Amino acid sequence: MHEWMGDNGHTPHIVVDTSIDGVTVPGEHVKDGKIILNISHSAAHNLKLTNDAVSFRARFSGVPFDVWVPVSSVLGIYAKETGQGMIFSHGADQPEPPDPADRESDRLARSHLKVVK
Repeated sequence: MHEWMGDNGHTPHIVVDTSIDGVTVPGEHVKDGKIILNISHSAAHNLKLTNDAVSFRARFSGVPFDVWVPVSSVLGIYAKETGQGMIFSHGADQPEPPDPADRESDRLARSHLKVVK
């Protein structure tokens, strides 16, 4: 989504739940337990988007700050210009992703191969 927004001339922003452990953002910019961060390449220097976290250096009110946001705290991503994007579901009622080891054992248990003698 980030790359697509940038390629189309939009400014990607993420909404972050700051109550999640490990979130490192400037506290004075948190409102109602959330913060909206501009993650465009022009605003977020040394931007790293991994499966674990979003990290970058940015200026807040002219003061540089190293931001670190665990992926689990990201509530959504949207384009500033259009407001369109994705909201991510978080909560106890959401199913856990399947364990890759379980999928492998399921696949082996349902083998379509037959023993031919």
